[in-house]
Amino acid sequence: MAVPVMMPRQGQSVESCILGQWFKEVGEEVNEGDILFSYETDKASFEEEAKEAGVLLATFFEEGDEIPVLTNVAVIGKKGESVEEFRPGAEAEAEEIPASESTEETVDEAPKVFEFEVDESETGSRIRISPLARNMAAKLGVDISSVKGTGPHGRIIARDIETAAAAPKVEKLAAPVKAATAAKPAPAAIIESGDDFEVKSIPNIRKLIATAMHQSLQNSAQLTHHMSADARQVMKLRKKFKKQLEAGEIKQNVTINDLVCFAVIRALEKFPQVNTHYLGDKMKWFNKVHLGLAVDTDRGLMVPALRNADDLSITGLSSQLKELSTAARNGNVNPDLLNPAAATFTVSNLGNYGVEMFTPVINLPQTAILGVCTIVPRPKELEDGVYGFVPMMGLSLTYDHQALDGGEATLFLAEIKNQIENLQV
Repeated sequence: MAVPVMMPRQGQSVESCILGQWFKEVGEEVNEGDILFSYETDKASFEEEAKEAGVLLATFFEEGDEIPVLTNVAVIGKKGESVEEFRPGAEAEAEEIPASESTEETVDEAPKVFEFEVDESETGSRIRISPLARNMAAKLGVDISSVKGTGPHGRIIARDIETAAAAPKVEKLAAPVKAATAAKPAPAAIIESGDDFEVKSIPNIRKLIATAMHQSLQNSAQLTHHMSADARQVMKLRKKFKKQLEAGEIKQNVTINDLVCFAVIRALEKFPQVNTHYLGDKMKWFNKVHLGLAVDTDRGLMVPALRNADDLSITGLSSQLKELSTAARNGNVNPDLLNPAAATFTVSNLGNYGVEMFTPVINLPQTAILGVCTIVPRPKELEDGVYGFVPMMGLSLTYDHQALDGGEATLFLAEIKNQIENLQV
């Protein structure tokens, strides 16, 4: 009996997914557990396995199509079985078209078949590779044509890329030209071109980010306050943890960003009115701190939420922030954690880029966001009449003036400064 294959729902907030790549052709035998296709939410990618064995009888969508979740995308069954009852929209069409006419039309109509693309090596041979493995290969500079796949039907999967990347450098340098070619990202589709310009399509994630940022500025009264904090204490703690890591006393590499996030959590506990969502005519107050962390990835900006961050020690916070950012960069973070409503407050750190001051945009419905800037030496009075240069960290707090008054926001920012300067862990 033929069975449909539906587009899965990844998280309650996900309404549609982008079809990535077909790994099976229509008419090909499918075993239970074989990878049928890859798909993406706005910020994460996944692969769908076959739940039944049989023949792939039909596919209803092409690669790149945006498909509502729980919609039939393909049919698996025995050769010769009808697939029309599973075609998206078939029930609606059956209601509009008389049964006699519908039968005549569907007898002659063959199921629509879509070809799938795979990477090709320079020799022209086809290479089966998962989207995650392809992204990892590009990032690590691994030549996929020299990698032996261990997945279904010889498909290259993530662990194959990891193995190849960990191989001796002599092996990886054997074909430098090919590795460099493999590292290039797929080019965007050119829509229009002229003598001195090209109009290219933008990825779905960039469209979503653009919409979210525009809506944030349109639907809130955003104001930014800037302040600097003496960074000597966090730099001292960073050196202490680094020595403990080298001595094997701890296993987690605690960074300055981890220490700043720890200080922010302590400040939020003292100013619960900032740990809120502004909902127009009401405010949602949270008893726990669900910290959003802005992560720069190859696919674009992602802000996953670390739930119950206030329950963690500094090493636990550091470990979970690292896991969360790694999952975001690899494209396998839980989509529910990327929902702006999943976090109660967000930290965006551009210090590593040398940014001294900026205006972060609030991730609505959150009330505020903290921008962390680079550390620069600035003159400061050390004691009466004695001045010296002190490492100072820039802090930029953007808040929704509909939810917070300027005084509240300033006192909260001052508390973050105080926590950073007097941090004890």
